[in-house]
Amino acid sequence: MKTLLSALALTTALTAPALALAKPVTLTANLNQYGGDGAYLALYVTDAEGTYVGSLWLAGGKAKYYEHLSDWYRATAGSTAEINGITGASVGPGRQLKVTLDLADALFDAGYQLHIDAAVEDMRDSPSEVVVPLTSAGAGQPVQGRRYIRDCTYDM
Repeated sequence: MKTLLSALALTTALTAPALALAKPVTLTANLNQYGGDGAYLALYVTDAEGTYVGSLWLAGGKAKYYEHLSDWYRATAGSTAEINGITGASVGPGRQLKVTLDLADALFDAGYQLHIDAAVEDMRDSPSEVVVPLTSAGAGQPVQGRRYIRDCTYDM
């Protein structure tokens, strides 16, 4: 049910402004064995100029830790309205986050980027842990994270 709600929220947030068609996209993040608590992850999209477009998913349920997802937090002013209905549990070391969402066709091959911020309690925050252009050619190609995420892919 959460996947359905998140897909609906995302489709509305990211397709209505562009009046575009949408397609299901599966985002997968495989975490490293970093030896700490579960990671909070914020998945969001920016445009070609780096301007925040919308949130896709937030892994982690306690709002008091969202400020540690600093790039996402700055872009959204910490507004929980940005993630209403699109949240899940934090992701433990060595585990995988896999979510399927509807993304507007207009986001691909047009300069948009997928960002993932990561934060782990009592460890260093990792803003923009992963930044990857949303391109048709990049689908299925793993992108390495900087600290907590071993690799990330999106498949259409």
